[in-house]
Amino acid sequence: MRLGSFLLIIFFASLAQAQRGDRGGEVQKPVVPPEKIPPAPVLSPQQAVKSFKLPPGFRLELVASEPLVQDPVQIVFDPDGRIWVVEMRGFMPNLAGTGEDQPVGDVVILEDTDGDGRMDKRTVFQDGLVLPRAVALVRDGALIAEMPHLWFCRDTNGDGKADEKIEIANDYLASSVRDVEHNANGLLWALDNWIYSANYRTRFRNTDGHWQRQPTALRGQWGITQDDFGRLFYNTNPEQLRCDLAPDYYLSRNPNYRSPAGLNVQPVKDQSTWPIRVNPGVNRGYRGGQLRDDFTLAYFTAACGPLIYRGDQFPGEFYGNAFLCEPGGNFVRRDVLTEQSGTITARNAYDKAEFLASTDERFRPVNLNTGPDGALYVVDMYRGVIQHRFYVTSYLRQQIESRGLEQPVHLGRIYRVVHSGTPLGKPARLSKASSAELVNFLSHPNGWWRDTAQRLLIERADQSEGLGKLDQPTLLEAFASTHSKVRAAVIRLCEPFLKAADKAEFLPRLIALATNEVSPDAQLQLALTLGELADPQAETALVTLLRNAGANIYIRDGVISGLYRRELEFLEKLLVQPDWNEKRTGSGTALSALAQCVFREGKPERIDELFAVAATKAGPWQRLAILDGLATTTPPARQGRFVPPVRAVHFPREPAGWVALGKLDNQDIASRLQKILPLIAWPGRPGSAEEKPVAPLTKAQQERFEVGKTLYLVSCGSCHQPTGLGQEGLAPPLLDSEWVAGPEDRLVRIALQGLRGPLTVKGKPYQLDMPSLAVFDDDQIAAVLTYVRREWGHTFPPIEPEAVKRVRAATANREDAWSEAELLKIR
Repeated sequence: MRLGSFLLIIFFASLAQAQRGDRGGEVQKPVVPPEKIPPAPVLSPQQAVKSFKLPPGFRLELVASEPLVQDPVQIVFDPDGRIWVVEMRGFMPNLAGTGEDQPVGDVVILEDTDGDGRMDKRTVFQDGLVLPRAVALVRDGALIAEMPHLWFCRDTNGDGKADEKIEIANDYLASSVRDVEHNANGLLWALDNWIYSANYRTRFRNTDGHWQRQPTALRGQWGITQDDFGRLFYNTNPEQLRCDLAPDYYLSRNPNYRSPAGLNVQPVKDQSTWPIRVNPGVNRGYRGGQLRDDFTLAYFTAACGPLIYRGDQFPGEFYGNAFLCEPGGNFVRRDVLTEQSGTITARNAYDKAEFLASTDERFRPVNLNTGPDGALYVVDMYRGVIQHRFYVTSYLRQQIESRGLEQPVHLGRIYRVVHSGTPLGKPARLSKASSAELVNFLSHPNGWWRDTAQRLLIERADQSEGLGKLDQPTLLEAFASTHSKVRAAVIRLCEPFLKAADKAEFLPRLIALATNEVSPDAQLQLALTLGELADPQAETALVTLLRNAGANIYIRDGVISGLYRRELEFLEKLLVQPDWNEKRTGSGTALSALAQCVFREGKPERIDELFAVAATKAGPWQRLAILDGLATTTPPARQGRFVPPVRAVHFPREPAGWVALGKLDNQDIASRLQKILPLIAWPGRPGSAEEKPVAPLTKAQQERFEVGKTLYLVSCGSCHQPTGLGQEGLAPPLLDSEWVAGPEDRLVRIALQGLRGPLTVKGKPYQLDMPSLAVFDDDQIAAVLTYVRREWGHTFPPIEPEAVKRVRAATANREDAWSEAELLKIR
């Protein structure tokens, strides 16, 4: 059976197992006095427009509403300005979610046939979908996400309706197929001509009619966008904005350097929100601090649908701002982005206010887009219930039932925000444009026109990375640009030439830039590009770059990302540089990071050499920095809590470099060696336990491990990552986790019923929930758990299906997820 079919069966079967969002021990008392809660009637579109508050100079216009559009969750514009809408008509038809598995969703095309700005024609392009999530226009068809499927649908006879449906992927999901809120979506055609998703680890592209896929980083929860430079922005429900400052394939090059800076960057720390109506109907409104004293939402709980505004209809200061939705608070946020020293920071554009806010509780903005006319388009799912049944609390259920929010469903509106100072842009008609016309549109002030023209040009030319027409003279001339972003792009575009006969022409220019370039943008790209070359000259340039810009964490980590298995040699190069005798900002951190990489590689002979380098070639501050890098890999002791086992590197004899360090009469060195000592072992070392051989897996267990790997990557890997390192704000690490290493009955319970926060993992607190894997059978759960207990260097005992069966029977009546306190009682 194919994996996608298997997961779809799981989805349908799970619908009968309604789950509650309640957490044990929480008291869910009503917070807002009934007299303080205004009515929430269903407003007509015309009435709803009057409920909005906008900054001066802006107005809201209705573009489409029910019955023309129902339950919209995403829109995209085709080359002729038609709106393609994803309608998730099966979402929460009632509080129990009954009927959610029915194929009632669709993708429709809306047209404005009379030019008045209002859509008046509806064509169903693809129907019969179960909870469709995203659409992207590609060539003569559309990619449509219907987890776990990613379909490519085409209209072959010109009637506007798809009559061909090809499966591109059957693993388009982040975790369990049944979880509507936490799964793959987005489908953004980015500047690099790859299609990226939120909550998914694969990117796609279509070249010469053939689909390709590559791994990529996990990003965000619902919605994904880009800026003019192709940097990706996304968010999670509690955090309004995250971004990547560099392409992930660079920063993931070095497995020894696990968490380089530059991915999943948080530009804004303040998550405060400022709705204009009371918000009793948020899922955990009963918690202290969730609502303010005036009963408005205090901080983000459902941030989604981010958009970097790149249109030309708003005033100039709005260009490049981030907009995002908060359906729980009935508003759209505007963040002003500032770039300085190679990083991005964001702030609310208004003092204790929002860009667009409504007094209508049923206003549920879930996505945004920029139109061909330059306006900001808002997708309003318009309904009383926006929380999926998996997470609905008793508190929210009471709010919904007592105030009649459950019905009606199948409404929906699309609005556009317009500024009075500039006319709306002309209608788009790009499908018939000549290639010369499309080239001209690449300089259009509205990013939608540039993006669409680029896509059409790429598709017409059938080239993988672009048009494939970039030549050496053009690129060499572009080095002289005064714009740092252009220089950064030029450096990146050099890479194919650096791997060909033109290397001698380009490499000297990059080496010179390592000395002369002062822009963080270009310096970062220089670090990333030079790291692609296993070349002594390139490494020398990286030494220079690290000296000049090592105080910048992104540039430093960009350098280290390209040094896989060459970290020790590079460290030695640094130590012989006269400029590295003097300690500068960031220099000690760089040495520590390089030393950590050498140790994580786990090769005794190289670690011994590192000890020797520290003892004989490093100056006093350099030596301490190297040892600090090793000492920080020791897990800290925690009073009253389990400490994950230390993985000692076993040497055949006492390392000579270690002996040399021990002979240095220095208290600072001695204290660091004491911290490092648990990490190394050799025969006869006092207190050193003999390395115990790990019992090999039996044939059946090994087969189970392989099945578990596949299931893990589909069901768990999107959050916990294939590396087991987890992801900040989303999932804790499994690597060296006390929960993975602990009693099997504890781990099986987590898999069967899930785990609710707060919890502590490796000494760090997390306020996160883990959904259960109860829809897997005993063999499958045993397979996943065996995998996490034997992958990433783990040597913990495998889990047998009989153990899962036993625990499943013992907890058959358990409906709630487990708390940390409950699980810690299991020994």
